[in-house]
Parts: sequence; structure tokens; C-alpha cells
Amino acid sequence: MNKTVELVNEWALFEEKHPGASIDDFCRHYLASHQQQKITGPLTGGVVPPTSEGLLLKMIGRIHKLNMNYAGRALEGTGLNQVEEFGILLTVQQEGNPRKTDIIYANLFELSSGTDMLNRLKTRGLIKEYDDEEDKRSKRIELTAAGAKAIDLCMLQMRKVAGMMTMELDEDDKQLCISLLKNIEIKFSALWQQHRGKPFEEVYTDMVADKKV
Repeated sequence: MNKTVELVNEWALFEEKHPGASIDDFCRHYLASHQQQKITGPLTGGVVPPTSEGLLLKMIGRIHKLNMNYAGRALEGTGLNQVEEFGILLTVQQEGNPRKTDIIYANLFELSSGTDMLNRLKTRGLIKEYDDEEDKRSKRIELTAAGAKAIDLCMLQMRKVAGMMTMELDEDDKQLCISLLKNIEIKFSALWQQHRGKPFEEVYTDMVADKKV
């Protein structure tokens, strides 16, 4: 087959699967998919799922667990006890003085567990809360000086962990992974609150209607 035709066909297949992707995304995908990488160990621990979807999600889950393990150790001495607390403080910093519920849901917490975490951070003097002037039923959250200092300490440690966990990937590979996974994160982050309390089969039916899974 003519090389130009072969390349165009590959681009057409990629564009069909990733309609929002750019030419740069395709180039990263093409190069990554044609690289011959040596396997130096088992692909994943435990039982290997029989489907590509299951294998992908298991690998993501295991990487997440490993990241949380190393990140938890990296936080020692920073004033924070777990990565989720860092996410909470970072949300407050970026949003300025967000409502409690906005912080909780932005970090994918249930209301009760998110409220408990905010209360612990408040008790330790890392955040403060006050009434929302426009809605007295709501509370808004601000960082304290101690909370801002904790973020600075943790940011350095989290960058170390992230760099260590992804050091086998070059920048193009990282950008390709982001490009391929971002739509899943965006889609389900926007929908998960609507799905709370619904049985899984109802959620599944709604999500995959008219789609082949």
C-alpha cells in the first residue's frame, strides 16, 4: 500500500475514535502505537482481565494505588495526612473562597465524608469558614496562612512523586495519555452527582443507550 494512503487511513481511524483530537495528538498516537517497547515484567499483578477495557482500568487503578502510597509517604512532615487533603486545600486556593459543597463535589467526595475532612482541616487551623453573604444556608471556605504554607510544602512533594511515577514517559507520551483519557474524566466528572443514589443498571442503561459497549 502507498505510504501516503496508509497514513491517511490511520488518521481517518484515529479521527473517528477521537473526533476532538488534533493532528499533534494523532502524531503522538501514531508514534506511540508503532514503538516496540520491551516488557521487563508482568503486565499487571493478580488476575489479568480478559478484555482490553478491563485491563486498561485495572492498570489505571493499580497506578493510582501506587501513586497514593508514595504520595502518602511524601506528605510526612508537611502538615497534611493524606493526598485528598492536599486536593481540598488546592481547590480552595484556586477558587478563592468557594462554597463547602462546591469543594466537596469538585473532589468527588460524598457530602458526609467531604464535610468531615473539611472539619478536620478547620480544627487543625488550615482553613476557616464563614456564612455566604448571598445564601445564609451555605458556608464559604478560605485558606489560613498555615493552609497556604502547607500547600507550598506539599506542592514540592507532589511534583516529586508525579515526576518519579511518570519518569518512563517522555513529554509526548504524557500528552498523548492526557489526550486519550481526558474525555472520560470530563464526561463522568460532570455526571457522577446525577448518578448518586441510582442503581447501577439504570446508570449503565442511560450511559450506553444507542452505543455499542
